[in-house]
Amino acid sequence: MKQQPLGQDFESELKRLRERARLSQSAVAKLVGVTGKTVSNWERGVTPVNLSGSQVKDLSSVLGVTPEELTNLFLSFPVDD
Repeated sequence: MKQQPLGQDFESELKRLRERARLSQSAVAKLVGVTGKTVSNWERGVTPVNLSGSQVKDLSSVLGVTPEELTNLFLSFPVDD
């Protein structure tokens, strides 16, 4: 199966990476230091991802991508004004 490159669709890509890691939203939240509701909101596009540098490192490690790939994923999509 061909793997979709990072940055195609932020919400679905974040969810795909989490599911690939076989983690629940709650598990990711606990490992990164946010609430499960926050992870749910990210995946549904309700709230933007706002993480410290150490949280980006933690989240990228949990999801099996580099911090640079994860940051590029966040920055690949326009922010509504």
